Amino acid sequence: MAWLRAPGPVTPGLKIGLLGGSFNPAHDGHLYVAETALKRLELDYVWFLVAPQNPLKPAAGMAPFAQRLAGVKGLTGRRKRLVASDLEQVLGSRYTIATIRALTQRFAGVRFTWLMGSDNLLQFHRWRRWQEIAARVPVAVVLRPGSTLAPLQSKARQLLGARIVVVDGRRNEASASALRTRFGEGGGSVLEHGRGSNGAPH
Repeated sequence: MAWLRAPGPVTPGLKIGLLGGSFNPAHDGHLYVAETALKRLELDYVWFLVAPQNPLKPAAGMAPFAQRLAGVKGLTGRRKRLVASDLEQVLGSRYTIATIRALTQRFAGVRFTWLMGSDNLLQFHRWRRWQEIAARVPVAVVLRPGSTLAPLQSKARQLLGARIVVVDGRRNEASASALRTRFGEGGGSVLEHGRGSNGAPH
């Protein structure tokens, strides 16, 4: 694992949030979650981990990886604390647990936190070895419209309790699925169509 290169600074003691997803397309909601986590959790950086293919989502309608990564890079722009990464592509990782194992092994001195929107919390118990994910790193959930009750309804939160931290802030409305419906499945990053003013990770 010594070959694995970090997409950003990995000085021991740094607090880094990991925001994984398809980013199909990347939009302001992803930015909102990352910036909310930076502020509320006092993180040093957030890494956007673009997934080659989400096992819980169909491949049909998924934009090419390079296009989705470019969308994230365009979204984060010159924000030095937000880092777009192809790390999961490099690892050949399709599952979050594999990514977490690799990062915690290679960069043992870094304090990683897994980030997700509250809508994803409802299906967290379907993720491969989800309990191990929460055992290896803290899990922080940013509330988003339409799923603010997710922490109460989530099987994972009921079982893990305070090990899943809920973070709130100014809400964001739009979603990646809504953008795909508007601009067409696999229709490129939101930057190509004009960035939405609202949103959250999908």
